[in-house]
Amino acid sequence: QVQLVESGGGLVETGGSLRLSCAASARAFSMGWFRQAPGKAREWLGAITRSGGVSTYADSVRGRFTISRDNIKNTASLQMNSLKPEDTAVYFCAAPVAGKITNDPGDYLDWGQGTQVTVSS
Repeated sequence: QVQLVESGGGLVETGGSLRLSCAASARAFSMGWFRQAPGKAREWLGAITRSGGVSTYADSVRGRFTISRDNIKNTASLQMNSLKPEDTAVYFCAAPVAGKITNDPGDYLDWGQGTQVTVSS
């Protein structure tokens, strides 16, 4: 089991940027990012491969968000630019079954506790 801890959330204005970090207790084969607003379902944002060479994104964040990882430090990052009020949510990182690059939350075995991102209008 991989222990995950997100950090870097906070309050920003529309158009601002934040960089979230996910610290893992061990290397994950791939890593996904999700978010969940109050009263809404958990939304997949993107995922990155074990090597970090390929990342995929949801349409809602493509072009604004970038996922990266540092395998030496066992961390993954989510760089968020051009933030909008609609981006306000709790953001989670998660590790799936080995060998998976997936947008299905059911495929993710380990989850962080989440970090709050609030974008003011």
